[in-house]
Amino acid sequence: MPGINPDACVAMLGAQGYAIMRNVVPRADIARLGHALEPHFAATPFCQGDFYGWRTKRFHGLLKRAAETAGLIEHPLALGTAERLLLPFCDNIQLNLTQALEIHPGELAQAPHRDEDMWQGTKGDIEYLLNVMWPLNCYTAANGATRLWPAPDRGVPGAMVTATMAPGDALLFLGSTLHGAGANRSPTPRRGVLISYCLGWLKPYENQWLTYPPAVAKTFPPTLAALVGYRQHRPNLGNVDGGCPSALLAEASPACRPAVDALRPEQAAALREYRTRIAGETGDA
Repeated sequence: MPGINPDACVAMLGAQGYAIMRNVVPRADIARLGHALEPHFAATPFCQGDFYGWRTKRFHGLLKRAAETAGLIEHPLALGTAERLLLPFCDNIQLNLTQALEIHPGELAQAPHRDEDMWQGTKGDIEYLLNVMWPLNCYTAANGATRLWPAPDRGVPGAMVTATMAPGDALLFLGSTLHGAGANRSPTPRRGVLISYCLGWLKPYENQWLTYPPAVAKTFPPTLAALVGYRQHRPNLGNVDGGCPSALLAEASPACRPAVDALRPEQAAALREYRTRIAGETGDA
């Protein structure tokens, strides 16, 4: 398919903070996803709050609601770009959220914001997350298409850009990019799916382990289970009983297991050197 080029995406993200890629997936695939999510949109009440919006519907946990979501999460453009962007700052990446959203007529423009501000770490030195927006219907200036303010040098934002798109396109934007949903002045809702990826050592926006408990996650392919949190991040982060949480997905998981180091190579080497030195000094070698 045209547009599947993570390196090109990374270059555009570095230059302007966002990238709109056309014809990334067949429209028929997006139509099937939209059909699967239809009853969930119908059943979901409007949000409550000035950030989420009062004329907007949102729901999460899309892997439980529509199997077609997995293809977007592991799409080579989205996942490849996320890995190139984030792996310099972590051992592995994780799924931050999956969200479906429907902006109804009369909704006001969302306050411009940066998604990285949900975490309180230092900003400007690293990227914390990558967002990928997949439209379920056409995004226009009239129906509330996402607005972005490019800031190539992380300084004063540039002129606002409206991300007009059609089903099959994808909008990728950084957690450091100022953005917000537009106002819907049209007679019909605009629908989309937002999937985001973040550094593996962060607490994700969506509590993946409660959203997808072991009974659910064991039905996922190993790569997808890892993305939703069933793997450790060195050193020893996210362990269960001292081991990798992927053990919970095994057919037979023992009640008692040894705690097993999961360290970065330089940490393991430093600890081996320390134990060798201490053993020599105490005569315990």
